Amino acid sequence: MGLVGSSPTSSANLLNMENKKTFACAINCMDGRVQDAVKLYMQKNYSVDYVDMITEPGPNKILCDEQECDMAVIEDIKKRVGISVHHHGSKNLAVVGHFGCAGNPAGKEEQIEQLKKCKKVIDSFRFPVEVVMLWVEGDWQTVELIK
Repeated sequence: MGLVGSSPTSSANLLNMENKKTFACAINCMDGRVQDAVKLYMQKNYSVDYVDMITEPGPNKILCDEQECDMAVIEDIKKRVGISVHHHGSKNLAVVGHFGCAGNPAGKEEQIEQLKKCKKVIDSFRFPVEVVMLWVEGDWQTVELIK
């Protein structure tokens, strides 16, 4: 049963409009304080409509050292990135660290080094995406692109 005033034609038009929306992806901390900042940064800097969030507690710690991590967790992250890339067409992928992370209590300098290692791991997934590293400050609004 459709909406009042809807027709198969109008539904098809909505689907076509939705298919033109663009996506990016972020491997982000589950901490709700960083979600909006990362989403807004990606939308503004990569001109996308939506940002698929793949969340884990302290993902930069998880991805930076495969020896200390359960490989099943890394494979699950990889699978979710694949869905974003192959089904939503994401072309940009951020991996994120942030101030005050409960899942990764390391300081900023150590987390930035972890982000650099993460980028290499993510690059090894061989998805056709640009991988960027982001740091979110404790004001939960300032997002720094790490070079």
